[in-house]
Amino acid sequence: MIVASGTSSRHVNALAEKLRDRLNIRGIKDIKIEGLNQCDWVAMDCGDIIVHLFRPEVREFYNIEKMWCTYQQFDVVNGDGHMSAS
Repeated sequence: MIVASGTSSRHVNALAEKLRDRLNIRGIKDIKIEGLNQCDWVAMDCGDIIVHLFRPEVREFYNIEKMWCTYQQFDVVNGDGHMSAS
């Protein structure tokens, strides 16, 4: 499961669309997306991975990370997919 935030509804929409496009290029075609109408919380079922994209206020309100006892947050370092733990 991946949980991420966009800065606005428009940003959340752009993240969801870009992720769908990139996954399609890599051969993952059957992606189910919920929440694109308002883009407060977009859930993407990408097969083995579920992606949750939130506006910051909505992410704070639902706090779905709290459901998991242990988790590690990651910050994207650059566009080539390398990440570092925060």
